[in-house]
Amino acid sequence: MVKKKLSKRELEVINLVSLGLGNKQIGSKLGIREHTVKNHLTYIYQKLEASNRAQAIAITIRSGLI
Repeated sequence: MVKKKLSKRELEVINLVSLGLGNKQIGSKLGIREHTVKNHLTYIYQKLEASNRAQAIAITIRSGLI
């Protein structure tokens, strides 16, 4: 279960991650730098208590966030 709520931008990022996009592609789609995408992912992992992309995606799907 998700303990901390994801921001709108974090939800956009994790949704694009779930579609298989890389950080550079996500940055281009959202109009942000790749470094900013990495920062968002760091916060997402912390909030979801996930260690990687696959685990974060699984948690968000199970929680009905994406």
